Amino acid sequence: MARLNWGMIGGGEGSQIGPAHRISAGLDGHFHLAAGALDVDPARGKAYAEKLGIAPDRAYGNWREMLEGESGRDDRIDLVTVATPNSTHYEITKAFLENGFNVLCEKPMTMTVEEAEDIVETVRNSGKICAVNYGYSGYAMVRHMRAMVARGDLGKVRLVKAEFAHGFHADAADADNPRIRWRYDPAQIGPSAQFADCGIHALHLANFVSGQESQSLSADFISAIDSRTLEDDAMVNVRLDGGAVVRLWTSAVAVGRMHGLGVQVFGEKGGLRWEQEHPNQLYWTPVGGRTEILERGAPDLSPEADRASRVTIGHAEGMPLAFANIYADLAEVISAAKEGRTPDPVAMSYPTAEDGLRSMAAIRSAVDSASGNGAWTDARPPSMRG
Repeated sequence: MARLNWGMIGGGEGSQIGPAHRISAGLDGHFHLAAGALDVDPARGKAYAEKLGIAPDRAYGNWREMLEGESGRDDRIDLVTVATPNSTHYEITKAFLENGFNVLCEKPMTMTVEEAEDIVETVRNSGKICAVNYGYSGYAMVRHMRAMVARGDLGKVRLVKAEFAHGFHADAADADNPRIRWRYDPAQIGPSAQFADCGIHALHLANFVSGQESQSLSADFISAIDSRTLEDDAMVNVRLDGGAVVRLWTSAVAVGRMHGLGVQVFGEKGGLRWEQEHPNQLYWTPVGGRTEILERGAPDLSPEADRASRVTIGHAEGMPLAFANIYADLAEVISAAKEGRTPDPVAMSYPTAEDGLRSMAAIRSAVDSASGNGAWTDARPPSMRG
């Protein structure tokens, strides 16, 4: 596989997500950071890009300069990561897709369902890839959960319990902290805060491991800190198209909880449990049997888990490695297209624009349901209602 040129928009010096992407993209040597528009301040962004080793003529002041500059190059980037504020995702992603670039967009993919529908249509028209960074689906044992469900180990899935609860926004004194306040500002994040920020990761995992999509939902939102316009805690019940039900709780005011992402799947033959803070272990309990701890890196796991396992058994697996599996998937699919071959089927697990669209539809549905006292609402995008 030839090395691919990669570009990044956003994720500049001091950002939370930028380093994770750069570590993840570079882990396997598939991608070379060739271009960037890394900061809203052009001078600062150019300086940091050059500090990272990007050539001066590919250290751009903004994304429009980058789009124009890369479009005219024979060695143009093969993939661009969009890691800018939520409200800019749609415009940037659409522009790069329309000009023939593959895109990995941070979640949420857009601010509205209509924008998400347009991105999906743009992908179809352009023939390019648009992936969305639901990066936790890259964990090896999450992929093994999905494989176990798909091969029938659990029988029919009845119930999925998903959580993403932390307590880092629980102090009312921090309500005006700029690093926190933007997460509850509708102009910057859209109509939902905690569910759109964290809960949607939990819902994506529930869909991913169960192999079923959200059909309808009922939501209850609260703002535990009164000054917040948007919710900081949510409970959402979801009915899936394969008959299973999701019980989802997400919170930013759960004092004592840290990252707090986990998923449990209960089927007619057994149950599975996984937590992101302990990613190496997957707990499997067959009906009438004892709980078994499945270890990442152990023999006799699925091909999906084997491909996603990066370090030897017993060593800690971290979030950048999960993100790296998304980048490895994209490298395989992009390279296969350039080389005129069929990609490895196991690499087709990356989250797509359709996943981003389903997430935006679920967010809108949850907002409508919460404002309607928990009324059940259709969680499907309009284009997927049939």
